[in-house]
Formats: sequence, structure tokens, C-alpha cells
Amino acid sequence: MASASDPESISVTRGARKRDEDSGTEAGEGTDEWSQSRATVRPPDQLELTDAELKEEFTRILTANNPHAPQNIVRYSFKEGAYKIIGFVNQMAIHFSQVGNLIPKDSDEGRRQHYRAEMAAAILCQGSQESAKVVTSDTEIPEEEEEPKEGETEVGSQTDVPAAAEATEKVIEEELLAPVQPKERKLTNQFNFSERASQTFNNPLRDRECQMEPPPRTNFSATANQWEIYDAYVDELEKLEKTKEKEKAKTPVAKKTEKTALRKLTSMESQSDDITKVSQAAKIVERMVNQNTYDDVAQDFKYYEDAADEYRDQEGTLLPLWKFQNDKAKRLAVTALCWNPKYKDLFAVGHGSYDFMKQSRGMLLLYSMKNPSFPEYIFSSESGIMCLDMHVDHPYLVVVGYYDGNVAIYNLKKPHSQPCFRSTSKSGKHTDPVWQVKWQKDDMDHNLNFFSVSSDGRIVSWTLVKSELVHIEVIKLKVEGSTTEIPEGLQLHTVGCGTAFDFHKEIDYLFLVGTEEGKIYKCSKSYSSQFLDTYDAHNMAVDAVLWNPYHTKVFISCSSDWTVKIWDHTVKTPMFIYDLNAAVGDVAWAPYSSTVFAAVTTDGKAHVFDLAVNKYEAICNQPVVAKKKNKITHVQFNPIHPIIIVGDDRGHITCLKLSPNLRKMPKEKKGQEVQKGPAVEIAKLDKLLNLVREVKTKF
Repeated sequence: MASASDPESISVTRGARKRDEDSGTEAGEGTDEWSQSRATVRPPDQLELTDAELKEEFTRILTANNPHAPQNIVRYSFKEGAYKIIGFVNQMAIHFSQVGNLIPKDSDEGRRQHYRAEMAAAILCQGSQESAKVVTSDTEIPEEEEEPKEGETEVGSQTDVPAAAEATEKVIEEELLAPVQPKERKLTNQFNFSERASQTFNNPLRDRECQMEPPPRTNFSATANQWEIYDAYVDELEKLEKTKEKEKAKTPVAKKTEKTALRKLTSMESQSDDITKVSQAAKIVERMVNQNTYDDVAQDFKYYEDAADEYRDQEGTLLPLWKFQNDKAKRLAVTALCWNPKYKDLFAVGHGSYDFMKQSRGMLLLYSMKNPSFPEYIFSSESGIMCLDMHVDHPYLVVVGYYDGNVAIYNLKKPHSQPCFRSTSKSGKHTDPVWQVKWQKDDMDHNLNFFSVSSDGRIVSWTLVKSELVHIEVIKLKVEGSTTEIPEGLQLHTVGCGTAFDFHKEIDYLFLVGTEEGKIYKCSKSYSSQFLDTYDAHNMAVDAVLWNPYHTKVFISCSSDWTVKIWDHTVKTPMFIYDLNAAVGDVAWAPYSSTVFAAVTTDGKAHVFDLAVNKYEAICNQPVVAKKKNKITHVQFNPIHPIIIVGDDRGHITCLKLSPNLRKMPKEKKGQEVQKGPAVEIAKLDKLLNLVREVKTKF
């Protein structure tokens, strides 16, 4: 037994010694490594720096800017029509993005998932326990076989090896018997339902086809760099230079043919343009909307008659209707008003300034009563418009006079910002503001003709000959009795400053001129050297002179000396004088009666007179502006409707309806027809004039 067991004990002791030797050698090697000093290994290309250079600090600033983001992005701006550098560049860089699903734990789907996870964990636990039992049963068999060997070794070697083996076996058994816990599965994102299937029934898709052919399309993509933009501009400039050279080499006949071809092309383009087709319909719709908005005003204009006039003692009122204003002409005064002779709802307004210290721009606006919110035509000018007139036979032609002394003609058929014809310093423009213009009958060659009067004392006839304005000086106003002699033998005449004029309705050559000196001259187109008659009318400037539309001998004048006077041109003294207690800006005869006229004053009041009703005072005296500071500058009667328009120095135009007492017509008598017509109106005014003449002859 001893001999058998000796070799085994020897082998065990030799194995233990070997282990001790191996462990001893490992421990010794470790202590030697720590005891040795470590030598730093430098790369061959490393710079050798001094201690001061090594201690030097270099600051590095971290920013949120993306270093790969471009800083010179250029894009085309359709607003400005040029390429612009984009100042803001997106600096965000996305390194990772993931779309997930989250489901609430309390929901049905969350409970189902939790239940499935528990079931899977239970199945895994059962499987691990069974596998652990199988492993233990396999390991127990060799242990029983090896027990005598271990006993023999314990007896022979008498060392601590069996104790260590038993400890390792216990650890293995504990690890095998312990249940394997399954890893928890994370729930999916509960708030993103893009991956969930729909429970509704999806209807089958139906293909619908269109019979029309789609327009041809081409895909275009390109990158625009600075050099490409530069090359494009260079090419464009070269093309322009080439076209200029070709035009120089062409004959005038070829140029004319090209112009006609271009006109045809532009006309075709304008016809095919969608905006032009829609513009007329849009204008009608705008008028319909305005009619609905101002429906109560339109009803008053058409049907309302002030029933209170029956109880008033021959007095009337003015009913405010529409108010016309435009933001572009806010601070410009109304300097002229004129109704269109053909379209009775259309009227022209001239805007400028009567303050010679505050002269700026001017505007010509045309309003329609069908659309009080916005003008039909807008024309702007560098100088203020002081007067205007519309042609009787050609209602689309508007002549205006400017503050700088020029005259111009606007064509409404060509709504451009510039006038079609305009005077210049070479073509005899006035040197002072033009205060009034009037269309006259065409000359012998059927050329358009109009007259103008200015503060420079000249009355000029303008004729439109071959798209040019030709001027002829009709008369030069001179103040009588104001000649001064110079020692050299020359005589200097004081120039009369014309402010207003009007032409006779029947006698073509006869016209009246009002001046700043307060005098009215009766002149003739045939005599340019002297006046037919002179009236000492007013003490201040004459603002308006008008012939009566019915009576050929009667005219009216108003002035800044607060008076309105009615004259018979055969008598040098006025027939009627009315003091209105304020400077009178304008006066107008009514188109329906020879005895009715209206006047406006600078205190914001409108005065309506009817000589047949009351010869001594106005039958209507009413303020018609919102503020007392606003000065009324002009007034005009509508040719058909019983309304007037008044303009003030703030650029506002107010439309007012005359009450029945202000437009009294002769009453019908039983068994007699009411006589109407110009003869009746002339007789009515003659009757009043005869009464005045009788009174004057008595005194």
C-alpha cells in the first residue's frame, strides 16, 4: 500500500511546488517593474519647447457655430430684383435622431405588453430551473467517483487542496441553482403612433383621369455662384452693346417697321393679359360693394326729400351725402372742381396749395359717385394744380394749369402718370401761376383750342397742332392810369394780374377778366390793345367771374372783400350786392334756374340764394365742414341732379343735396300748362332787373 501510494504523493507535492514557483516568479516580476523608473518615449518629430513655452496658456473659445456651415449663401430676391447675401445661416448639426414609440402603462396596450413580458419571464425561469437540475445530476456522479481519490490525496499529501476544491464546488452549485432573472424590456415610445396599424377599413382607391392635356413642364436646377452671376451680367452687357450697334446701322424705314411690329406684339399681350380682363369686372364688383356699404346714402340721394321744408318760411337745407378723400392728397387744398359734361356722376378735382410759402406737389383726381371710397383716375405732378377744365365734345381730355406757369393736357384714355401735352419755357409758358383755363371751340383747321389767364397779366390762346402746343398772346392786362414816364422818353405800364375769366355763351369773341386789383375787364379776342369796358367791381382780388347760363347780359362776381355782386354788362354799377361776412372763395350758377346761385366762404359755410324768392338774403346759410378751421375753396352744381360739391383746404370734397325749397319750380295751375325753358328763365330774371333799374332811376 505504501509503495502504491508513494508515487501519487510525490506527484501531488511536485505539482504544488510548481504552482508555488510560478506564483513566486510572477510576484517578483511585478515588484521589479514598479521599482524600475519609467523612461518617456518621444516621437521623432516632436518639438523641443522650453519651460516658459510649455507654461504659456492659449485660450480657446467654444462657440455653437457649425464650422461646416457656409457663410456666403447668395439667393435671388424677387422683391428687390437682385441677388442678396443671406445673413442668417442655420448652425444646427444633427448627430443622432431616432423615432420611438411611447405607450401609457395604464392603457390597454400597455397592460397587454406588461402581461406578455411577465409570461415570457416566467417561461424563462422554468427553463433555467430545469437546466440547473440536469447540470447538478450530471456533476454529482463524478464527485462520488473522485471521493476516494481525494481521500487518498488527503492521506498522502496532508495539504489544504481539498478544502479549496470543496469551496469552488459550492460556488458552482449556488450559481447553477440560482434562478436566472430575465432582462427587463423597455416599452416603446407612447406618443408616436406612426407605426400602429389602422383598425378602420380602407376603401379601395379609384383612379380619376382628366381629358385635358397637362401643360408641358421642364425641370430646371442649377447652383448660382458669384462667378456665374458675374458672367451672366457680362454676357447681358455684351448683348446690349451689340443691339445698340445694330440699331445704329439700321435705316429709319426698318426702325419704323420694327416699331409697328412691337406695337402689335404689345397690343396682343395686353389683350391676352388676365389682369386686364379682370379689371373691368373688379371695378363693377367694387362699386357694388360700395353701394351696399353706403346704401343709406344712396337711398337719400335718390329718394329723400326733406318734408320739413313745407313748414319753413321759404328756407331750405343742405343734406350731406358722400365725402370724397384720398390719403395721397391729404394735406393739399382743393384748388379746382369740374363735372364731366358727358358722364354726370364723374367729376375732376385739382389739388395744390394757395399758400405761396408752402408750395409742393399737385394731384389730379377723378371721382365717381358710384365709388366714393377711391378715385377712378389718379395723376400726380411736381407742381400744384391751380385750375382745370374738361372738354365738352371730348370728355376724356382734361386741361390743367400749374402753379409754376405751365399748362398741360391729360388724356383719360391713356392713364399714364404724365400728361400727353405740356407747355415749356420755349413754348411760351406763363411766368406766374395759371389761375384759370377754359376750353374753346376748335379753330378753322379743327385743332383743339383753350385759353389761360395768369398773374403775369397775359391771356394766352393755346392750340394743339401736330402734338405740339402753339401759343398766341390774346391780350396783355394793364392797369389804367398807372403809366410812368422814364427820363429816356419811354413809358412803363403796371401789369394787371388776372385771376379769373369767363367766355360769353353766345358771343364767341366776348369774355370777362377779373384781376387782383379788384377790377373786371370786358375784352374781345379781336382787340388786343384795349378793353371794351372796365368795372370797378371789388376792393380786393376777384376770385370768380361767371356769365349767367340763361341771361346773356348778366354775370356774377365774388371777391375776398366778403361780397358777391350781380352785374348787367351794359351797366357799370352792380344790380345786386350781398355781404357774406367772410372772404368768398367761389360762386356758381344753378343749371336749373336763372335766379339761383351758391357761394362758399372761408368760415366753412355754404350760402344758397334764389332771387325769385328772396332778393335780400340767402335762403340757406349752413356750415358744411367738420371743423371751423377748414376753409371752403370751391363749389359746383351738378348739371342734372339736385346736388352740389364743395371742396376745402384739407383736400376733402363733400357732396350735398339741395332740399325742395332750394330748387322750387313753378307750380302747376288748374287748366294751364307750366311753361318751361330758357325763355321763361330769362323773363324771370328780367323782371327782377327791371325792378332794380326802376329803383335806381328814381334815386
